[in-house]
Amino acid sequence: NTNKLLDEVFHSEKIYKLNDDMACSVAGLTSDANLLTNELRLIAQRFKYTYGESIPCEQLVSWLCDIKQAYTQSGGKRPFGVSILYIGWDKHYGFQLYQSDPSGNYGGWKATCVGNNWNAAVSMLKQEYKEDDMKLSDALDLSIKVLSKTLDMTKLSPEKIEISTLTRENGKTLIKILPADKVEELIKKYEAAEAEAEAAKKEKKP
Repeated sequence: NTNKLLDEVFHSEKIYKLNDDMACSVAGLTSDANLLTNELRLIAQRFKYTYGESIPCEQLVSWLCDIKQAYTQSGGKRPFGVSILYIGWDKHYGFQLYQSDPSGNYGGWKATCVGNNWNAAVSMLKQEYKEDDMKLSDALDLSIKVLSKTLDMTKLSPEKIEISTLTRENGKTLIKILPADKVEELIKKYEAAEAEAEAAKKEKKP
């Protein structure tokens, strides 16, 4: 927890597993996020119960966005104050990334960001994301760099950030939340690279 006064028994997560092949991350009102992620899980389980297979990623996103959109036009209701990033895999399109906003709009992305300072983060991703030669390790390094430049904190720490990966092994989707020691390792690697780049800049100066 970022606040020393918070009870460690209570954990407010930002990354939610939806089914065997999908997870999501949220930005906004946590109470709304809890309700919507429960709805996503119900939709996914109903589909699996009916058809015997995991729901296609975009279909799950689309069905939830229909609900979100309805709340923007019904009298006596307010829109859900949460943006969601969805990661997933299905047999139709492979690995996928979607983003939806409170209005119910959604879109597919190669890399994107939601939340505070998202403009700066997306601008960095546009410059540094290279689709053709981006490995998982490179993506993790880039995510730490983007978080370091855009989060409102002087120094990154494993207690303040949460990172998840989605991979395929032996025909199964694996969704992992990185342990604190792995996140610490990524942060140290980034800080060392930054220090090296700074030292190289100073050497070039006359």
